[in-house]
Parts: sequence; C-alpha cells; structure tokens
Amino acid sequence: MRFLIVLVLVVLTATPAAATAAPGVITGKSAELHPEGIAWDPLRHTFLLTSLRHGTVEIVRNGTTKTLISDPRMVSTFGVHVVRDRVYVAYGDMGLGRRSTPDTTYKSSGLGVFDLATGRPLHVVDLAIGAGRHSANDVAVDRAGNAYVTDPASDALYRVDRDGRATVLARDPRFGGTIGLNGIVWHPRGFLLAVRYDTGTLFKVTRDGRISEVALDRPLVGGDGMDLRPDGTLAVVTNGLAAPGEAAVSVLRSADDWRTARTAHRTAPWADDEPTTIARSPRGSYVVDGDLGTLVFGAGLSDAYTLREFRESGVRHSAEAAAFGAIE
Repeated sequence: MRFLIVLVLVVLTATPAAATAAPGVITGKSAELHPEGIAWDPLRHTFLLTSLRHGTVEIVRNGTTKTLISDPRMVSTFGVHVVRDRVYVAYGDMGLGRRSTPDTTYKSSGLGVFDLATGRPLHVVDLAIGAGRHSANDVAVDRAGNAYVTDPASDALYRVDRDGRATVLARDPRFGGTIGLNGIVWHPRGFLLAVRYDTGTLFKVTRDGRISEVALDRPLVGGDGMDLRPDGTLAVVTNGLAAPGEAAVSVLRSADDWRTARTAHRTAPWADDEPTTIARSPRGSYVVDGDLGTLVFGAGLSDAYTLREFRESGVRHSAEAAAFGAIE
C-alpha cells in the first residue's frame, strides 16, 4: 500500500510539468501591434512587447496582449529592457505609427522609464538632440541604472542617468549611415557593444565614450536586437528588412575582451522572415517577429506576431522546460 501511494504521488507531481512544457513557438494576435522589441517580465512571468503602430508596451497573455504602458509622447516603441522594478523603452517615429504626423516623423525620439508594476511614467526623456533626423531604437542599462540609447537615424549614442538627465556619450560618423547603430548591450566589464544595422559593424564603446571596432569573422549585416548571455557569448538577430542581411540568429564569442569575435553558432535561415529582437527568460531565449515587412513596405497591417525559441541544439535545457502557462 505504501509503495502504491508513493507511485501515485510521483505520477501526480510529474504529469503537470510534462503537460505544460514550454512551447517552441508562441503565435499570437493583437490588433495592428507590429512588435519590434521584446523583454522578459519577471513580475508577471511573461513577455513584454513593444509596438511600432501603437507606441505602447504590451503584456503577452494567452496569445493576445494587454497594455501595460501607454504614453502620448511615444508614437512608436522599439527596444525594451526590464531592470529590477523599471521598464526602459526606446521610442521614436519612422512615420509608421497611428499617431505619426509630419511634426513627429523622425523628430520624436527618446527614452521612457516606467514602473514595472503599474506602468506609471518615471521619466520620459527627449533625445532629439542636435540637428537632423532622430528616432531612438534600442536601450541597454548598466548596474547603476544608467541607460544607453542608440539612434540609427543619427550618428550619436546617448546616455541617460537614473534621474533622467541626458547627454551624448559618443558621436561619430561611423555610427551614421542609411540605418546606423541599432542593437546594444551593456557588458559587466564596463563597456557597451552596439551593432550598426546597414554595414553589420560591431562597436565597443567604453563608459567614457571611447570607440573601437570589433574585428569579426563575418559582418552582422541587418544586425538588430542583441543579448549578452550568462556564458559571455553574444546572440545577435539579423534580418533583411532594410539591408541585404539574412534572417538569422548568430552567437559570437570573444577571447580578448571584445577586440575580436568569432561566430560560434549560427541559425540561418531563421524560421520566420523578419526577426528583430531576442529576450532571455528562465524558460529559454525567444525571438520576436512582428510581421514588420507588411507595415514597412506599405502592404497593409497585420494582427499576427510570433515568438520563437532560439536553441543551439535540439535539446531544451531543464530550466527551459518549466511551465509556460502565462503565455501559452
């Protein structure tokens, strides 16, 4: 009898985990969302998505979304990052938002910092600094809470401190171009890594603004969102939306503090046509495709988006196989 009871308990505790294993693909629909950025929300145990169309930050629930952050100053939202109790979101206007106007297109640009629990604004910082076009795209945050924001429409990299004060960390012609600096990450050794979209050049930028190019074995043309992983490797999403890049996810490794880097793994072509950014969660890393081509190339609007798990092998790690009920 005792053996039978133990056996029943084992079955009862094992079955739910097997039934709710993390899916490899999450497909969803949300009216005209067109998400470009993705982040893991540790408070709600789900993902957050941005929206080129609405300028919001959305909570993913059961294949649909619920708005967490909506601020009239943000026409389109791009990169998003969660650090402790704050949500950092880069906003701009490429003329694709529902509220885009001639007065905001490539003029509205900045960083929004919001409370993770409530979506309440803490700082909304204007980063349209200097002449020319502006549209902030991605953000990285250091341990002190300073944020670093790319602007592919200009040649500048911005720094916003924890109190919302903005400065130009670095300005360099190498950052500009058809579409300049895009994805960015903060390295715990005290520097930034940022990729230029149109050329695929990877830059290392120190906290005092010194710039160097990372020598690569292959350029990251179409380089978009990036993730610096716990093992020190860098995952980079590329696409061909506005450059001759390939839909792919590459993993780079450096043995010399990012003076050089080589491709350790590459998944190409990616299963979705227009991947943009990647987010790491306790259940694995997921790449978002917000069907941006439909919007960017004027073919219409779409309600569909896809979150697809990035795996370097066919085996999912045990930590990645936990229940995923909040977003299934």
